Amino acid sequence: MKLPALAAALCLATALPAAAQSASSQCGGNWQTFVQGVADEAISQGRDPQAVDRFTAQLRQDQKVLDADRRQGVFQLDFTTFARRLISGARMDKGQAMSREWDSVFDRVQAEYGVPRGVLLAFWAFETDYGAFQGDFNTANALATLAHDCRRPELFRPQLLAAIQLYEMGDFDPATTTGAWAGEIGMVQMLPGDIIENGVDGDGDGRVRLKTSVPDALMSGGKMLQHFGWRAGEPWLQEVQVPGDMDWSRSGLTTQLRPGDWQAMGVQPRSGQWQADLPASLILPQGHKGPAFLAYPNFNVYFEWNQSFTYVLTAAYFGTRLEGAPVFNPGNPDPGLSGDQMKALQRNLADRGHDVGEIDGILGAGTRAAVRAEQARLGLPVDAWPTKALLDRL
Repeated sequence: MKLPALAAALCLATALPAAAQSASSQCGGNWQTFVQGVADEAISQGRDPQAVDRFTAQLRQDQKVLDADRRQGVFQLDFTTFARRLISGARMDKGQAMSREWDSVFDRVQAEYGVPRGVLLAFWAFETDYGAFQGDFNTANALATLAHDCRRPELFRPQLLAAIQLYEMGDFDPATTTGAWAGEIGMVQMLPGDIIENGVDGDGDGRVRLKTSVPDALMSGGKMLQHFGWRAGEPWLQEVQVPGDMDWSRSGLTTQLRPGDWQAMGVQPRSGQWQADLPASLILPQGHKGPAFLAYPNFNVYFEWNQSFTYVLTAAYFGTRLEGAPVFNPGNPDPGLSGDQMKALQRNLADRGHDVGEIDGILGAGTRAAVRAEQARLGLPVDAWPTKALLDRL
């Protein structure tokens, strides 16, 4: 199953700074007026006017990009289903083969940026199937279309301006550069602004070629994760076993306790020893009867790459698998809600004053927080997992 370009697709801002509000005010309306506004802004940032004119003259709206942006039903899947779809035996085998083939590059990434190979291998696998499927959308048109669309201009307008800068640098061709529908480029799917800030010439040819050079792609991905705050030598995720009667309200990313504190509540590593004496959060992606993990500080870095909780947890878990962890225990969770049931729940929660964001059938951070609040009010286990029983009670 091909699931590219998840990195930018869900980077949804909850509060817009002044620059984002400015981008929002410049979206929509007449296409040519919008393009001219982008050109004027690029020139005001110091770009060469002739280069800007050549770049913007080729921009066209792409309805297929908007269709893809609106079609993200895969994120309605629960963690176990999502993980099993993405983590196949073939992807495991290919990851191990790639680890051997590019062993020296992964060693360089870890030495220079502190990022373990399993972490990068997981992103490489999920984003492009190890470079095999990098997307065939015209990147300039994709970014322009999404910047013009008023759903998330605060994300895409700066990336369109960054693409103009890359073009001026000789590292982007608006006519031929292709990638994912959300504007990411290359084997690990990086946006133009991230390429400018974190692109690395890993193979020493004087250019940063993320589409064709594995060393460039892996070194750039490692540098970007370090830039996002990755801490060398620290774990990111560990599967645990939980007792049947603990205080489930202590679960979730907002609570951080050290392993000794979790151990006092009956939490234990499912295999091996505690990985580090660091603050960690107990994650129950399908409630207190399902899989359980401790998320260490490095886990939060994943949200800088992608805002989807399910994607982030799956990528983090796959990274541990590629580093030798066993297959997770799915447990026996209560059945989750269908997409329509989740939308009904979100509408119900919104009617009760909770901020769940868009009614989209996706169990995002806002919906999880609202579910926890209602579970506490109703005397149910506070584990953020919405069930038919909760929906019926509401």
